Amino acid sequence: MMCDTIFAAESALFGQPELTIGVIPGMGGSQRLTQLVGKSKAIDMILTGRMMDATEAERAGLVSRVVPDEQLMQETIEAAKTIASYSKPAVILAKECVLNAEKLSVEDGVRFERRAFHGLFATEDQKEGMHAFMEKRKPHFTGH
Repeated sequence: MMCDTIFAAESALFGQPELTIGVIPGMGGSQRLTQLVGKSKAIDMILTGRMMDATEAERAGLVSRVVPDEQLMQETIEAAKTIASYSKPAVILAKECVLNAEKLSVEDGVRFERRAFHGLFATEDQKEGMHAFMEKRKPHFTGH
């Protein structure tokens, strides 16, 4: 739950079974689970020790994708390659905008996003991206 995105194999199980051994979730498990799946489902999972399968975890918002077991690494690596192919400043700011959405009001989040969006127009990558779009070619980002 500390990851930015979670890909799950179809056979994956998720849970917070700590009560079954006499303790509670640690390392922020109860907090993160509640933020991701809501109070009712978090209470159910934590107090009963019930495990959630990958399909339910995706439906509840705990995982982003469920893939066949044998394709998990391939899908994960492909997603990482896709992200790495984009403009590094844009990726960093996009992630920061999403993380801010959890802790800022919508108004403050939009204000931050607007400044980040406008700031990217000063980068070489933005200019390259726009030129590539106009020329109907793939951009070659440099991270500047």
